[in-house]
Amino acid sequence: MLFTEASMTRLAVHYTGNKQNGQPMLVSRKEQDLDTDLRVRMAEVLLHRFKDAHERYSFHHTSSLDYHEVYNYIKKIFDDPAEFHPQSQSIATHLYEASVHPKIRPGELYVTFFTDILIDDTPTEAIGLFKAETRSLFADIDPSSDGLQLSLKEGAELAKLDKGCLILNHQQDKGYELLIFDSNGKGEEALYWKDKFLGVLIRQNEFLHTQGFLTITKNFVTQKMPDDFEVSRTEQIDLLNRSMDYFKTHDQFNKTEFETEVLHHEDLIQSFRQYDQQYRESNPMAPADEFYISPQAVKKQARVFKSVIKLDKNFHIYVHGNRELIEKGYDEALQKHYYKIYFDQEA
Repeated sequence: MLFTEASMTRLAVHYTGNKQNGQPMLVSRKEQDLDTDLRVRMAEVLLHRFKDAHERYSFHHTSSLDYHEVYNYIKKIFDDPAEFHPQSQSIATHLYEASVHPKIRPGELYVTFFTDILIDDTPTEAIGLFKAETRSLFADIDPSSDGLQLSLKEGAELAKLDKGCLILNHQQDKGYELLIFDSNGKGEEALYWKDKFLGVLIRQNEFLHTQGFLTITKNFVTQKMPDDFEVSRTEQIDLLNRSMDYFKTHDQFNKTEFETEVLHHEDLIQSFRQYDQQYRESNPMAPADEFYISPQAVKKQARVFKSVIKLDKNFHIYVHGNRELIEKGYDEALQKHYYKIYFDQEA
């Protein structure tokens, strides 16, 4: 997906307070007038927030999408451009009705219309929904007869809007394809954006499959293996490193191939399969047995695949390579454990 040719053609701004706390909702009577420079700059800033949004979502309703409010507002806009502003008002009203948790913060809702977002080289329309909940203080400097005049203004930083959703105009029958970000996505009060307001379900894709299987592997190595086998921390780290190396050096994932190349031993493979099966029985979004590997998911998971041996509060040993070059022992005289590390030269 590319945003380089995208343009923002329409913008409506409304204000939604917290209904539970008795705060008002202010609906604009008309959409914003935008000059060319403002269209270009706002499109660049707003769409940049989705650069690292690799998960995909769809509108969902337990009965039928015919009863899904936001889905129908969006569909009317895509079907008839004249519906943009009235439907943006309906979207703002729906957001206000969903803002019933006492900790939900008020703010401006930006409803935007984009064109020429490229999906597989196909220009695609999209509707953006953004909410600004955080206010920032800005210095405004104006020249005057005495030099420069400083004034302070309060507003929202477009590059740091708190919540956003991009609805792409394709796969309408499947609830459209959505990208979402939420800077304050933790806590019960944050669930309203995805659940109560948007009403979405996450889609299975390469990113989710890759992330899911790496999570299963990490949990198996760190939680299940110590229960089933006598295993040292260096052996666990070696297995984590081999798992990550598999995902870094393959374009496609095959579960049987992974078990053979990474786990090696039949008893370890059987233990892993049992753990994997238990995970799948309790998780409806479990990864597939074969999928294309997402480099973005590998990069993200590499941050939590920490090959670290923590020794009391004194030392951390980071292990990235051959575990045969590190030995663990016990000094009877000192009555302390130790690690012996072999190397060619100090960096």
